[in-house]
Order: sequence, then structure tokens, then C-alpha cells
Amino acid sequence: MKNAFNHEKYLELQGKYILERIENSGKKLYLEFGGKLFDDYHASRVLPGFKPTSKIELLLSMKEKVEIIICINANDIEKHKIRADFGITYDLEVFRLLDNLRNIQLDVNSVVITQFTNQPAAETFRKKLTHRNIKTYIHGVTKGYPTDVDIIVSDEGYGANPFIETTKPLVIVTAPGAGGGKLATCLSQLYHESKRGVKAGYAKYETFPIWNLPLKHPVNIAYEASTADLNDINMIDSFHLEEYNEMAINYNRDLAVFPILKNILERITGESMYKSPTDMGVNMTGFCIEDDAAVREAAKQEVLRRYYKSICDFKKAETNVDVVQRIKYLQNELGISADERLVIKPCLEKSQKEQLPVVAIQLKSGEIITGKNNKLMTAAASAILNAIKFMSNIADEIPLLSPAVLEPMLKVKDGFAKNQSVENHLNVYDVLLCLSICAVTNPSIEVALQKLPLLSGCDAHSSFILPHSDENMCRVMNISLTSEPEYYTDNLYFDI
Repeated sequence: MKNAFNHEKYLELQGKYILERIENSGKKLYLEFGGKLFDDYHASRVLPGFKPTSKIELLLSMKEKVEIIICINANDIEKHKIRADFGITYDLEVFRLLDNLRNIQLDVNSVVITQFTNQPAAETFRKKLTHRNIKTYIHGVTKGYPTDVDIIVSDEGYGANPFIETTKPLVIVTAPGAGGGKLATCLSQLYHESKRGVKAGYAKYETFPIWNLPLKHPVNIAYEASTADLNDINMIDSFHLEEYNEMAINYNRDLAVFPILKNILERITGESMYKSPTDMGVNMTGFCIEDDAAVREAAKQEVLRRYYKSICDFKKAETNVDVVQRIKYLQNELGISADERLVIKPCLEKSQKEQLPVVAIQLKSGEIITGKNNKLMTAAASAILNAIKFMSNIADEIPLLSPAVLEPMLKVKDGFAKNQSVENHLNVYDVLLCLSICAVTNPSIEVALQKLPLLSGCDAHSSFILPHSDENMCRVMNISLTSEPEYYTDNLYFDI
């Protein structure tokens, strides 16, 4: 798919706008970061040309001005909440964020555990951080929130939280996911800064919804699909329309909380910082779209992906039927169907013909390559192997890996099987490991391995729910996978 989004223009406009906000705020700006700091694959899928690393590139361009606070909700730690795109818990995602930020030498100030009420798992997490010399703060539930502003903006409310000492003019406040306590942390900091006589400001870094696109634009509908579990609904910003006579798009949670937030900000700073929720945002995304038709098509494909994910999550009891119905409604609103996801039909036809699990991958050149379960490897491993063979111009009848190599590895795996009632196969990771070893003596395999990065961003479909191991490897390889909501075995434990 052609690039429809100007990445360089985005970095320039977004960076310039942030610097203006810092200047207008006084000495310091607390910038609440919505969405993902790293790996923003949703944005890169619906805005072809948007890089998953865009936000990090932007922060690195002004790194001398930046320090970062990471928030995590104690209740999410206690519930072992999962970040769906990586399949890891929120506390592990904080560790991953810390490692990644330190590796690129962005200044991490601290981690804040919010909504803390002595939850045991959150206390254990705090100890893990302090034992690794990570500066950690505890924020409790804000007394009086959301209705009693007199208590909220007092030493009993935000003042009860410890003040986080910061030194840079731009303080990024981020979290592993929604509900992490970013806003409350920003407001708590503003309260303490004000008591110290420091003028500081607050703003939100958002990508979606895009405020200057129409309400029913597919990109904004794709955002609704991605947050269906949060019940986010895009709406016209009535505050913005009344103040400026200008149409702007925001979402229900921001609109509902704005009158309270505006009141709190005015109490803390002594002035009316913003007239509308849209005013709070730093979002130049809409100005960088250069091919609206391509963006619309990409967004429609994302809604289809989200629908298939929701029905599989429902099958696995990881979401409720309301989420499925909500995304199905959005799909119908756009007038799209599974027929528009071209990789699905060949996958299901091959699976029906062979009476076996099948995975199909659509290459960027348009060809659709399939792979099926066989006695040695999973359908996903087979499809990836066939795809890199095709891209390397290796004939289909020539085996890239000899059974003589694969069978001993499968025998070892059988010996460590956790469920002896399940027929074992080599998964994607196993096969890639075999390839990397054999590449030392086989130039054809070395050439094929060099094609693996070309699978990043490709669409794929499976005729069954993949085992976690293969699903995770597709995620790591950035293959945009969807699946039928069916298990290929009746066994309750089937991961391999």
C-alpha cells in the first residue's frame, strides 16, 4: 500500500506545536501521552506512512528538554491486566518501557503507582522497582474526586500525593494503557508546582480521534473499533463548536470530564487555560494526510481486523458480546464485509479442500501464499516458510529444510511435551531457529532468511485460532493476523 501520510511533516508540525505549548505554559509543560509511546502499529496501519516509532523520533529530537514519568494503576497490577498487542501484563510492559527508554537514553524520572490502596501485587511490584533502583512514587485515590473541587484542589486531595521533582521543561506522562492515572498525576503535579510558585501547563498528546477529520471518517471509526472495550464513542466537540463555531471531533470520555477538568485547572492556575477538550490536544495528524482515499481504505481494513479479533477474543472468553456487536455495527456502518479482506477466501478454500488448518499470507506484491499443518510443522510455520521461499525464487518442490533436520528437533520437543494427548508440531519459532542454524552452510537458506523483514505489515488469515506461541511470533514479526473463531482441536490445552 502506498504511503498516504507524510511522516517528516508530522514530526516537524507536532514538534513545533509542542514547543509553542511549552513557551505558552511558562516554565514547564506536563504532556499526557495517549496511546502507545513505542510500537504504535494501529496508527501505522490506518495511516500508511506513519511510522510506529514516530513518537519516539519526536522525543529524541528534543531529548535535552524531555523527562518521562510512567504511571500504572495498582488495580491493573492486581488484576494482571494484559496489553493485548504484546500479550504481556501491564507491570511487565512498564519494565519493557523502562528498558527501551533507557536504551535510547531518554531521561526516565520515575514510576508512579496510582490508585494505590495497599494491593498486595502492587506492593510487590513497588519493591521490585525499588530493589532495581527505580525511583517510585505512590499515589492514592484522590479525595473528593470528581465532584468536590474544593477538596480535590487542596492538601487533602492532590496535595496528599508526594511531589515528583522534575528538572526539564517538558515532562511526558505515559502509561501502559488507558486508565493508568496519567491525568491525575499531571494535575497533582500542577497543584504542587503552583504551591511552589512555579507556572506550569498541561496538554494532551493524542493521535486519535483526529479532530479535524469528519465524525464518520473511516479513520475515526477505526479508532472507535480499537477502543470498543472502553466504550469510547466519537462525538462533535460541542464546547469547541460553541466557542469557535468550528467543527471538531473528540470522544465521549473527554467531553464528559471537561467541565470538571476545566474547573480544576482554573482553581490550580487561576486562569482559564482551555475553552474545549480539543484545545487541550496537541494533534497535527490530520494536516499530514496526503492521500485520503488510501487512508480510508486502510482504516476499513483495520475495522475488519478488529472485528475478527473481537470474535476470537469472545471465543476465548477474553471479551464480552457487547464488544463484538459494537465493532460489527461499525463494520456495517462502513458498508464493508469479509470479502474485502482478500486473504480470507483463499485461506478458507484451501482449508476446506485439505481438511486441515491453513494460514494464508498476502505479500506486499499481492500474491497470496498458503501453508497447512503437516506432520512436522504448524500451518503458520509452513506459510512463513513458503512465503520466504516464494520471495527468494526457490521452487515450491524444493524443500528449504530437510526432514532429516526437522525430525530430530521434533523428537526432542515430544520428549518435553506438556500434554501428551496433543500431536506436536514445530512452531514458527522452532522453524526460524532451524533456518538460522542451517543458513551457516546453505546459501539458499541465508537468502530466504533475508526476506523475513518483508513480511512486516503483511496481512494474514488463519482458518483456526493459533496457539499462543505462533500468534505471538506473528505479532513480533508485525504480521497483521486475523483468525476464524474456531479451535483446531478439542483439547483444552493445545499451545505448542
